Amino acid sequence: MTHQKFYEGRRTADGTTEVMVVDGALRVPLPPRLDLENKSPTGFNWGYGGSGPAQLALAMIADATGSDQKARAHMQEFKRRFVAHLDPAAPWSISREAVKLMVGAIERDRGNPRRPMRVDVRRRVLPRAGS
Repeated sequence: MTHQKFYEGRRTADGTTEVMVVDGALRVPLPPRLDLENKSPTGFNWGYGGSGPAQLALAMIADATGSDQKARAHMQEFKRRFVAHLDPAAPWSISREAVKLMVGAIERDRGNPRRPMRVDVRRRVLPRAGS
């Protein structure tokens, strides 16, 4: 049986954020990748367009694509298109493949600024298989 890699975010009881990489039975924290850019040394966040969401976008793209260059180049647009639209109070989950598809759309849109990707946020946030 094949499995798909997911990113899952939630707020803990004390309000701090937790973002995990789920790959089959393995569940580990998403590295913030402060070595690439230090947008938010206090951690990840979502639901608005600030530094915490930028750090999350950077880390997710770097992990999903394996490319530090793509993470730096596309984090702000990925933040605007996805991370900023997440409900700040609700848990969320997105597959690695969905992240890669969005990055590909951002790359294609860079060559055609009149054709921005329009996706309903509810359709971009994917439930984990079996949830």
